Amino acid sequence: MAISIGIARKDREAVAKHLSKLLADTYSLYLKTHSFHWNVTGPQFNSLHTMFETQYNALWLAADEVAERIRTLDVFAPGSYSQFGKLTSIKEEVGVPEWKEMVNQLVEGHEMAAHTARGTIKAADAAGDEGTADMVTGRLKEHEKTAWMLRSLLK
Repeated sequence: MAISIGIARKDREAVAKHLSKLLADTYSLYLKTHSFHWNVTGPQFNSLHTMFETQYNALWLAADEVAERIRTLDVFAPGSYSQFGKLTSIKEEVGVPEWKEMVNQLVEGHEMAAHTARGTIKAADAAGDEGTADMVTGRLKEHEKTAWMLRSLLK
């Protein structure tokens, strides 16, 4: 059954490509944050362990919201590590850095996700997709705020 939401198929597909990159960034940042939650040590352990848990839970919910928006546009969402690896701009961490480096990497990750969100908003605006632009604007604000909060720990 064809969908008729006021956005042409080619425009929905173009927006979904950007959303897929945002989903990959979100999921990759979720995975990194969760790993850091498990593995953080040092004098900031308790506060970082708790902060990382709050952040990875928020990212988990955000990934679902982004994936469901892709489906709303009648495009299949990526859902494998290999797909995410090709789409994400978040650098993978295979080791266990010290807590300051964890925080630094998460700042960088949220900043990268903010860049991806901005590109997605531009694509959504060009397609007349106010629903996506609105949702991603909220994600953009969350990534910027989280980067600021993490950055403040490094001063």
